[in-house]
Amino acid sequence: MAFTVFILQLAVRILSLPMYLLNFLGLWGWICKKWFPYFLVRFSVMYNKQMAGKKQELFSNLQDFAGPSGKLSLLEVGCGTGTNFKFYPPGCRVTCVDPNPNFEKFLFKSIAENRHLQFERFLVAAGENMHQVADSSVDVVVCTLVLCSVENQEQMLREVCRVLRPGGAFFFIEHVADKHSTWNYFWQQVVEPAWYLVFDGCNLTRESWKALERTSFSKLKLQHIQAPLSWVLVRPHICGYAVK
Repeated sequence: MAFTVFILQLAVRILSLPMYLLNFLGLWGWICKKWFPYFLVRFSVMYNKQMAGKKQELFSNLQDFAGPSGKLSLLEVGCGTGTNFKFYPPGCRVTCVDPNPNFEKFLFKSIAENRHLQFERFLVAAGENMHQVADSSVDVVVCTLVLCSVENQEQMLREVCRVLRPGGAFFFIEHVADKHSTWNYFWQQVVEPAWYLVFDGCNLTRESWKALERTSFSKLKLQHIQAPLSWVLVRPHICGYAVK
C-alpha cells in the first residue's frame, strides 16, 4: 500500500509541476496569499452552513470563561475572514491574529456585520509568534482550521498557553487525518502534495489531537467527529476545548 501511495503521489507531483516551479522561484507563495482569501470567503459560507450546529454547540459556553469584569476577552488565531464572529457572545472583546495581511478587508467587512462584538485590533502575525499579545492577557483563544497549516503546532500551542490567563480556555475545530485503515486516509496521502500548495500550506494528514494531548493543559475535552461536509477528504475533525 505504501508503494502505491508513493507512485500516486509522484503522479500528483508531476501533474502539479507548474505550481512546484512557481514555488521554487518564490512566486507561488505570493500568488496563494493573494487568491486564498477570495477562496476562503466562498468556502466559509459553505462550511458555516454545514457546521453551524457544531459551532453553536462548541461556542455556547464561551461566556463561562469571562474574567472578573464579566466581559469576555477573546483572541482568534488564524481569523481569516472572521466567519466565527457570529457565534461569539454579545460584548465580547475580540483581537484577531493572522499571518496573511490580505484577509484584512474581508475581516473588517465581517466586523461591520457583527456589531454585537467589540473589536480591538488585527495583528499580522503567525500563531507561533504572537509577541504583540501580552502574557496571561486573554480569557479565551479560538482557532478553527488552523492547526492544519501552522509550521509548528507545539510552538503555537505554547503561545496559546502563554497568552491565556490561568483558568482560561482554548477552543478548537480542526480537520485531521482519517483512521489509517480507511480509503479516505489513502486518498488524503495521495493528494496532499498538491493540496499543500493549492490551499496555502494546509496538511490533510496531520494528527493534531496528539499535539493537544502533549500540551500542558489542566483539562482537555476533545471529540473526534465526521463533519457533515461535502468535501470527503476534510470530513474527519476534532473539536473541543482545553483549560489552562
